[in-house]
Amino acid sequence: MSYVISPAPIPAVPVAGSTDSFPVRRIYCVGRNYAAHAREMGSDPDREPPFFFCKPADAIVPATQGSATDVAYPPETANYHHEVELVVAIGKRGRNIAGSEACSHVWGYAVGFDMTRRDLQFALRDKGRPWELGKAFDQSAPIAPIVPASRSGHPTAGKIWLTVNGKLKQQGDLSDLIWSVPETIAHLSTYFELLPGDLIFTGTPEGVGPVVRGDLLAGGIDGLGELSIRIV
Repeated sequence: MSYVISPAPIPAVPVAGSTDSFPVRRIYCVGRNYAAHAREMGSDPDREPPFFFCKPADAIVPATQGSATDVAYPPETANYHHEVELVVAIGKRGRNIAGSEACSHVWGYAVGFDMTRRDLQFALRDKGRPWELGKAFDQSAPIAPIVPASRSGHPTAGKIWLTVNGKLKQQGDLSDLIWSVPETIAHLSTYFELLPGDLIFTGTPEGVGPVVRGDLLAGGIDGLGELSIRIV
């Protein structure tokens, strides 16, 4: 097949402990999936059905363990925020997936950052408009190497944390998720057919806040390693 322009490279994330990569098809994100974070965003944390937004696949910034990866401070914002999250990598297709079967569709897990232009997000939210300008911009999804579920198991608890310049800013536990990973997969799969290569960012604990050029961010999840980026 010939193309009128050169096709873009396939976005991909390294696999931890391997030379292989995980190709990315879509990125789904769960909004306000920790009660304390919902409160700090001014929302009611009652257990209503989860809601989702998307980022483009090429928003990922693959990072390597043990070194900081440069991430550019984005344009048109004066309030650029960090959000550390558990990321789920889908390895088997499915629609209307039962919660009891959801984990069989997971290929692996990773640490990710849902970087956010908070001022743009709030301005759009207050006008009832979509969030893309606040969430779906270039380099808005840094991610650590994916750990295969065959090695990590399917974590339901474990510390999740983020520091800025060595100071602890976010800390929570995966057990605090309002909607668990199986519940999230089951709900999302009623709206979309999930396919291998999909990533799901599952939400962030409380403590989100602004970063500036020169800041060093480090985040981690028990059993899944760490992610480190520098804002440039």
